Amino acid sequence: MTTILQQPTPHNGPHQGQMISTTGKPLDQAAAAMILVHGRGATAPSILGLAQEFNHNQFAYLAPPARNNTWYNHSFLNPLTDNQPGLDSALQAIADVVAFIEKSGLPAEKIIIGGFSQGACLSMEYIARNAKRYGGAFAYSGGVIGPLNMPRAYGGSLEGTPIFLGCSDVDFHIPVERVHETAAVMTTLGGNVTKKIYPQMGHTVNIDEIQHVQAIMTTLTNRTHK
Repeated sequence: MTTILQQPTPHNGPHQGQMISTTGKPLDQAAAAMILVHGRGATAPSILGLAQEFNHNQFAYLAPPARNNTWYNHSFLNPLTDNQPGLDSALQAIADVVAFIEKSGLPAEKIIIGGFSQGACLSMEYIARNAKRYGGAFAYSGGVIGPLNMPRAYGGSLEGTPIFLGCSDVDFHIPVERVHETAAVMTTLGGNVTKKIYPQMGHTVNIDEIQHVQAIMTTLTNRTHK
């Protein structure tokens, strides 16, 4: 595992100016890249453990860190203002990594963005607010951010980006209704959505979820090599 300095950004929030943890292929040798966003109380190095599960040797994996291991302080179901300035700074942290990868020569079409729990919520909110063709996206136990019945006037198009949503039906952090809402949002934005709800699973990740993301990765690198 290595680290690289995060690029300067005009946004000067709590999560800017930190190191990005990386593993896998160096960016200049990778066929594609994955941005992994960790959950509340976790770390960037810990979410990179998913790289071993995905076991795809053509990817560069990059994980930005949250200041004090928390991207925003309250529930993702709270009003957006309750979670500032952390929320905007967290979304900018993802944008900074996207820009870094693009500067290295890999376009958004070769970038997968995903995470677990709070990181999954941020991943979904980021791609909804910045809709374009990505290599893929996934949320393990997460969904778009904001209170029930919040208007969601996102713009742009995901242009067929493959998106995987996986969650338990009894997750004590993520109401299953928010997973359904997230699937509807991503479909409206033009995403190619696969949603799996696992009975009685709890707040964790299972092998089926890993395999769904592996399939997105394989399709992406196969397309890259053509």
